[in-house]
Amino acid sequence: MSLQPNLRDLNQRSLPARNPLCVALDVDSRERALYLVEELYEIIGAVKLGPRLIHRYGESLVREIAAKIPVFIDCKFFDIPSTMVAAVRASFDAGASFVTVHALAGCEALEQLAKLEQLLNRERPFRILCVTILTSWGQENLPSVIKAQSISQSVFELAELVKKSGLRSIVSSAEELPLVKSMDLFVVTPGIRFSDQEKDDQKRVMDPAQAIQAGSSLLVVGRPILEAKNAKETALDFLTAIYANNLSLV
Repeated sequence: MSLQPNLRDLNQRSLPARNPLCVALDVDSRERALYLVEELYEIIGAVKLGPRLIHRYGESLVREIAAKIPVFIDCKFFDIPSTMVAAVRASFDAGASFVTVHALAGCEALEQLAKLEQLLNRERPFRILCVTILTSWGQENLPSVIKAQSISQSVFELAELVKKSGLRSIVSSAEELPLVKSMDLFVVTPGIRFSDQEKDDQKRVMDPAQAIQAGSSLLVVGRPILEAKNAKETALDFLTAIYANNLSLV
């Protein structure tokens, strides 16, 4: 059965993910990760792999999962420009469709990464996602070196830096979506929860439908799906909420 045209348009906003829902595979075993991919790949748009899996299983796991569904490597590279470029290139070569770096790395690194992204997109769709301010941070627990201004101002300034560098994709919490909506950026939003779910260690969270309405391109959900009694049904609940409440946007 083909998607309605407006659903196709909503999914188009999330490319190279297949739809707006990305599940964070924050687990420790290869077996559990592959089980979840098999369970969820027909529903979700992408999966996110972080250091817990990458450092244990490396490129072979990325390749195996990328053969089934788009992979988002989330190691948040933050180093000298040449090292960041090399790390992003290695992630692409392993099969990633998305990779994160820290926007705080600065203009020189981001400009070099923008050139790399342009080059890699000649081979296949690929996005370098620039992390602004972590969603586990609130104003009260910001590192002192960046506490002089509000989180929202920091996110706005980092988003401007990203765009000026030539990149077009950021990671920010849902709270800052209104600030960056007019910038024409691809925005990945972690910390997505239904209103009745625990926040865990996330400080700045939002309902999935509201986050899409506010301008997010791709939503990242981890524990609310991974810890559910039925991960597949819960993932479907998230996707249904996104579609049912956002068809008027597309």
